[in-house]
Amino acid sequence: MSLTIGYAAALEQFAPMEAVEYSALAEEHGFSGVMAADHFQPWTPTQGQAGFVWNVLTAVAERTRGDLGPGVTAPTFRWHPAMVAQASATLAAMYPGRHWLGLGSGEALNEHIVAEYWPEAPERINRMFEAIEIIRKLFTNSLAGKDTKHSGTFYKLESTRLWSMPEEAPPILVATGGPVTAKRAGKHADGLITVGAPLEKIGGLFEKFAAGAKEAGKDADAMPKVLQLHLSWAPTDEEALANAMDQWPNGGMKFPKADIRSPFDFAAMAKLVREEDFAGRMVISADPDEHRAEIQRYVDLGFDRIYLHNVGRNQREWLEVFGRDVLPKLAR
Repeated sequence: MSLTIGYAAALEQFAPMEAVEYSALAEEHGFSGVMAADHFQPWTPTQGQAGFVWNVLTAVAERTRGDLGPGVTAPTFRWHPAMVAQASATLAAMYPGRHWLGLGSGEALNEHIVAEYWPEAPERINRMFEAIEIIRKLFTNSLAGKDTKHSGTFYKLESTRLWSMPEEAPPILVATGGPVTAKRAGKHADGLITVGAPLEKIGGLFEKFAAGAKEAGKDADAMPKVLQLHLSWAPTDEEALANAMDQWPNGGMKFPKADIRSPFDFAAMAKLVREEDFAGRMVISADPDEHRAEIQRYVDLGFDRIYLHNVGRNQREWLEVFGRDVLPKLAR
C-alpha cells in the first residue's frame, strides 16, 4: 500500500464549520483525507466543542476529495449498531470510494451520557465485536437484497435491511491498543487503527492482528494499518508546550481514561500534569524535522495511513509548515 498522511479533525476543540475549513485547508496543503473525532463532550472544558461527527463528515466531503471517516465511533451505547450502519452506508453512498468506518469500544466521557450501566473493558470489547457482526451482516445482506435479523448477548435486530447502500460496503477499521482486541480485529475487521505508542508495543499489536487475519484466511499485509498521532508544533518550543498543557493535558495523563465521565473531572486531573509527563508520549517541538523523524519511525514500522493531530489552536500555520516541510520528506 502507498503511504498517505491525513488530517485529524479535533471536533472536541473546533466548532463544526471551523473544523470543516481546516479540513479543506489541510487538503490544499497536501494532506490526503480526514479522520474526525466522535465526541459528545470535549475532554476538558477549555477545548469547548463537541460537534456531531456525521454532519461534519458530510460537510467535509463536500469541500474535499480525499478519504474520510470517524476516528472513532462506538456502536455500542449511544448508538444501536444498526444506526451506525445506516449512517456509514449513507455517507458511502453519497461519496463513493471515500468513506471508511472507524469503530471502537467507547469511553464513558461520551457513551455514559445515556446513563446505562458502564461495564468493564472486556464487556465493552465484546459489545463492540457483536456490533461489528450486526453491521457486517447489514452491509452484506443489504447489498444482496436480503433482510437481516439478530438476537445476541447484547443486541437485538428485527428483520430489516439498509435501503440506501453504496455499490461497495465501506471498510470497517477497529481501534485497539491491546493484543487481544488486535487479534479479534484481524479476524473480524478490514483494518486496524491505533494511536502513537512505543514501537515495540505497536509491533506486538501488528503481530496479533496478522495472526487473527490469518485465522480468517485474510492477508494482513493487504489490510490498512492506521495511526492517529498527536503532536504539538508551534513557532517556539515554549508555545508548543503551552498549547499541549492548555489544549491536550490528557496527552500527559499516564493512566487509562475510558472510565472518566466528565470534562470537569479531566480538568481537575489536568492540574496534576507536568511538562515531563509528555516525554515519550508526544513530540512537543518547534522543529518540523523533529516531528518528521517521529512520523517516519511509524512509517518505517509499517503504517499505511497516518492522521496527524496538532493539539494547539494554531491549525493554519501548522498546516502550512507541515505541508511544506514535513509531508514531502516522508517516504516508505
